[in-house]
Amino acid sequence: MITPMRVFVLIFNARTENEGIHTIREGDRNKILMFESEDDATRFALMLEAQDFPAPTPEPIDAEEIKEFCESAGYEWEIIPENSNLVVTPPELNVEQTDWQANAQKEDTVEDTFPLNQQPLEEPEFSDSELEKMRRKLEGLL
Repeated sequence: MITPMRVFVLIFNARTENEGIHTIREGDRNKILMFESEDDATRFALMLEAQDFPAPTPEPIDAEEIKEFCESAGYEWEIIPENSNLVVTPPELNVEQTDWQANAQKEDTVEDTFPLNQQPLEEPEFSDSELEKMRRKLEGLL
């Protein structure tokens, strides 16, 4: 029996009703990166965060399960091999509003995230200005 291959994908708001998966837009198609190595997925997530992107969580998932998800959603996928010479870096342009944010209108950019589930989104608990104030206070503590 062949053991299922475990890969790591980047999830935003992991294990919540509002989770989304990280994709990269190539033309009019979206691609999910599947990392063989958790360390590589973590490095990519840190590079996203350094570009002021929301912090994603590397989550293990069966490769066949994510491939089925990609096929059903019309996404492409790419496996990033462990210890390969392939250096993966995020695109410089990010979507300002994502599909998993309420009432989002997309910017014409390269990178995006899409919901893993299709449940209705709840109203945010805090306004953008309140979140910005909290972020500044937290950064001041560092």
